[in-house]
Amino acid sequence: MTQKIWSGSFVLLTLSNFLMCITYYSLISTLPIYLAVELHASHTTVGIVLAVYTIASVIIRPFTGFTLDRFGRKFIFMGALFLYSSLFAGYLMALTIPLLILLRFGQGLTWGVATIASSTVAVDITPVLKRGEGIGYFALSTTLGMSVGPVLGLYICHQWGYVAMFTWALITGMVAFGCAFSMKYPRRSERGRDIAFNLLNLFDGRSFIPSLNLFVIMITYGGLLSFIALYGKEIGIQNTSMFFFVFAVGIGLSRLFAGKEFDRNGPGTILTICLGLMVVGFPFLALVRNPLGFYGAAILIGFGIGVVFPIFQAMVNNLATSDRRGAANSTLYTALDLGMGLGMVVMGVISEHTSISFAFLVSALICVLGLALFRGVVLKYYEVTR
Repeated sequence: MTQKIWSGSFVLLTLSNFLMCITYYSLISTLPIYLAVELHASHTTVGIVLAVYTIASVIIRPFTGFTLDRFGRKFIFMGALFLYSSLFAGYLMALTIPLLILLRFGQGLTWGVATIASSTVAVDITPVLKRGEGIGYFALSTTLGMSVGPVLGLYICHQWGYVAMFTWALITGMVAFGCAFSMKYPRRSERGRDIAFNLLNLFDGRSFIPSLNLFVIMITYGGLLSFIALYGKEIGIQNTSMFFFVFAVGIGLSRLFAGKEFDRNGPGTILTICLGLMVVGFPFLALVRNPLGFYGAAILIGFGIGVVFPIFQAMVNNLATSDRRGAANSTLYTALDLGMGLGMVVMGVISEHTSISFAFLVSALICVLGLALFRGVVLKYYEVTR
């Protein structure tokens, strides 16, 4: 295999992922405010509506990994991305909370398939010796989507309303589909293998322990994404969407070198430092209730969380055999979704009965648990099992 990362297919796949993530994060930033202000939903209801999307992803993730390994990547990826993009038209008609929940569930299913498929293809076309670096660059497209999506979504809503935003998301999603359709797929991405449908083939056993660690950490991420916009308004921040931009800058900076550090020295040092930044960042966000605390925490938490997922993804793909990558990524993404979904609901309940600030302090304690689990269990497991 060539050692070149930036092939034409890798560029198209990364661009497709970037555009898909723009549409996803535009809704993450706008729906909480829409639900709370326009539909007068409680914090708990906001958390539930957002979590339904993640719950749907959790349901479909295990079957996605098996399907990718059994039938190949290309057809599954194309179908899921087309359906995901098409469902944005449904938001034009879903004007009540029950309808939004139904639509979010349907789109969550397609998002769950498309994200695992694209990540698996990214691993397929990345040189083995540069896997950490390649996954880091691919994950950076998610970060850029995270920074651009909320800003564009809020701007379009403020200027032209939600109908315009949903129409724009529909068009952007279709462009993402066109990019993915145009790339060349490796033969193993087009062909599957004959495997039986059973529980063992839905998940990858070697990926379970690292995925459990990711699950714990992602509880904090789900709560942050769900309530940061409302928290910003609560403490008097005029432009809450800038949190996502500053947050993405922190993520982008960390991903520029994290992959190379992983390829050279493994996950121990880089993950320890970045989880430590999250332990510091959440209390800073909760206790320094002004623009310095708001945007300073965005950099700290962003720099920390930016390393977490791509490093864990590189770890599980190093542990898995090539014909089990679908199951490995499925296991990891299931943990990601479960953590984020639980975080959305739990942080909603905590903030409803106490405050959003207190919920962020709880997030700091969860990060401490995640760091202890990584140093005490996961790192040793990875070094022995690989």
